[in-house]
Amino acid sequence: MDNPDNASVTRRDFVKTAAAASLAAAMPGNLGLFAAGSDMIRVGVIGCGGRGTGAALDCLNADPGVEIVAMGDLVPDRIEGSFKKLSEAFPERIKVPVERRFTGFDNYLQVCACPDVNLIVTAAPPGFRPIHLKAAVDAGKHIFMEKPVAVDPVGVRSVIASSELAKQKGLAVVAGTQRRHQKRYLELMKRIHDGQIGEIVSAQCYWNQGDLWVRRRAEGMSEMEWQCRNWLYFAWLSGDHIVEQHVHNIDVVNWAIGAMPKNIMGMGGRQVRIAPEFGNIFDHFFVEFEYPNGVRVASMCRQTKGCAERVEERIVGTKGVALSSGEIQGKKAWKYNDKEGKPYVQEHVDLIASIRKGKVLNEGRQIAESTLCAVIGRMSAYTGRAISWEWAMNSSKLDLSPAKYEFGPNQTDPVAIPGTTELI
Repeated sequence: MDNPDNASVTRRDFVKTAAAASLAAAMPGNLGLFAAGSDMIRVGVIGCGGRGTGAALDCLNADPGVEIVAMGDLVPDRIEGSFKKLSEAFPERIKVPVERRFTGFDNYLQVCACPDVNLIVTAAPPGFRPIHLKAAVDAGKHIFMEKPVAVDPVGVRSVIASSELAKQKGLAVVAGTQRRHQKRYLELMKRIHDGQIGEIVSAQCYWNQGDLWVRRRAEGMSEMEWQCRNWLYFAWLSGDHIVEQHVHNIDVVNWAIGAMPKNIMGMGGRQVRIAPEFGNIFDHFFVEFEYPNGVRVASMCRQTKGCAERVEERIVGTKGVALSSGEIQGKKAWKYNDKEGKPYVQEHVDLIASIRKGKVLNEGRQIAESTLCAVIGRMSAYTGRAISWEWAMNSSKLDLSPAKYEFGPNQTDPVAIPGTTELI
């Protein structure tokens, strides 16, 4: 599936380009290139599926001074489909010739090696994100990466290290936690942190919804390609839906409390999605997060058709309750009534503005820590063990990466059995 046109950029070329770009990024005043606010920011997109295409469109909608100049994905058809959609929406700002449409497992290296790319938008499956972030930072690029940013503790630690290096180089790192850029949430959090609901004593968060898409294996398709196309259902790619999706709600709770949990205990199972096309993930979880101040948070997520749906966060204080709908109930009642734009676009507006001003945002550690919360919840549910934050962050050796990144066979872990599956 490798594109023969990729031969125009060799590994040696990549190393040279990445080293030069990294040096430039580390030099004072490097971000002055965008200070005028009208210079073009050139974007390379890594991961051209539905979310990658959506993120690219959001970036283009965020600022007229953005153009797409390189694209990468594992397989050609996703690049071509994304290129067509982007070109129809922004025909003047999609400048990706055939030789800049990279495929294969090293596509991200090829995109990062393009010397004119300033900003990487990476929305490949979560299992690849620590690798893609590291490559982008090493190449001296600003980064927008979708959430979650890893699927295991080893990946989380890698993301934190890359984010710290990005900070040293003056590179922006913004994650797809759009609630942190959404006016309703910003106004609500301001009031929570100002004490309008008093001292936080508990919270609940939910992502309960119906079923999602599934890709069945086509005839002649290798196991690895099928898993990558059907990535939602394999823990090494998605982290399971508690990580891939519910991380949004967990992140909001961490934001409100202003701390990470110290102990985590979860349970879950696989009751409805049991066919082979549903890989090795669960279909429901319940997790309790215990924070250092004694606050306990109940977290639940489910992807089951025909069941009650609920996606929200609820923060309980001594003087009131804050709801993610933009409301505080209690003596100091409040309700958000202003208009707000699209948060998926706003996060790119904020990212690009920070680059142009030379005061870059860096959300890497923030989203890595929330990702780890969700990862620990999954680990606890899979193994049946209670897990401390400190152990998972500093000692867990769990690494779900495949033995080889190549099309062909790929053996994955069996469906977890609590009380039997080993805690690593």
